[in-house]
Amino acid sequence: MDGDRETVRIRQLDAFTTEPMAGNPAGIVPDAEGLADDQLQAIAREMAVSETAFLLADDDDADRRIRYFTPTQEIDLCGHATIAAFAYLFENGAVEAGTTSLETNVGTLEITVEDDGTVWMTQDAPRVREVDLSYDRLADALGVDAAALEGASADLPLAVSSTGAPALMAPITYLSDVGAADPDPSAVEAITDDLEAIGIYLFTFDALDADSTLHGRFFAPGAGVPEDPVTGTASGAVAAYLDRFGAFDEFPEEVRLEQGHYVDRPGTVRVRLEDGRGVRVGGRALTTLEGSMVVPETSEDEILEA
Repeated sequence: MDGDRETVRIRQLDAFTTEPMAGNPAGIVPDAEGLADDQLQAIAREMAVSETAFLLADDDDADRRIRYFTPTQEIDLCGHATIAAFAYLFENGAVEAGTTSLETNVGTLEITVEDDGTVWMTQDAPRVREVDLSYDRLADALGVDAAALEGASADLPLAVSSTGAPALMAPITYLSDVGAADPDPSAVEAITDDLEAIGIYLFTFDALDADSTLHGRFFAPGAGVPEDPVTGTASGAVAAYLDRFGAFDEFPEEVRLEQGHYVDRPGTVRVRLEDGRGVRVGGRALTTLEGSMVVPETSEDEILEA
């Protein structure tokens, strides 16, 4: 407590990296019991990272429950914030290595923590649908060359893919095309609104690291995230998309997706497809900030039920 004001513990972790000030920063509120929706949104807005995760007590369906907020809205699933949340719980002895269950807005997911702190999350069942979108409109929105988009389209059409959060998959020819992208946020938002997607994942197989499968950037201005540094849900979705359209003669045991280099927060996401083509996303995270935050007041009828 701060005088008569309620406070909550807050943490910030960098996900999909083992280096501080790299990867994707996520806010974590370890104990969000009793907080109302408008308080959760206010905390996420104040944290000012792409997503903040709020951990809630277990219920009859899972060991824990979690909710995710961007600075402007609640979203159903967030990969990097889940990795960060369980890295924090493992780091502080609240969970041991092994498998646990997590209730999210998309259902109950399986989370596995390895002995070295690597966290794996099983994402929602893949859903992929092709879309009717002109390359000229997409190129104008992303600030890239339409020919570079069309040049990568022979076997990989434009499609919205989701393993919990739908994203438009936009393959492009070269790494230089990805790096040169200069999106128009309002045009990107108009496209994602039309396609009922949260953002656009622009990627190329022309990666920086020889061990990486592809290099991506993710733009979600409609969700209050102009560019997300390293994106777990989009990484799961792109793996499902590549599987759906047969991008490999034989799908690799693990794909490694690099992201964040063009916003000076490089990170790597590991993705595996399970039997039955379920998607698992994995990575490490480390704590970079600890503190507390004063919680704004709210009306009693808005308090969340425990």
